[in-house]
Amino acid sequence: MEQDRLLRIKQIIPAILPISRSAFWLGVKTGKYPAPVKLGPRTTCWRESEIMAMVQRGGDLPG
Repeated sequence: MEQDRLLRIKQIIPAILPISRSAFWLGVKTGKYPAPVKLGPRTTCWRESEIMAMVQRGGDLPG
């Protein structure tokens, strides 16, 4: 079974999503963007498959 790669916010913004961090966190809070995976008290990641699926379907991207 292939494990899903985990991405940190620096790998998502601006490389994948051309938005600000605050806009991204607001989207996470409102459910527009995928929920994070907490690895520790100061380590937050997102599943690459969920981010890429959101991008492919248009996921409320600006522009």
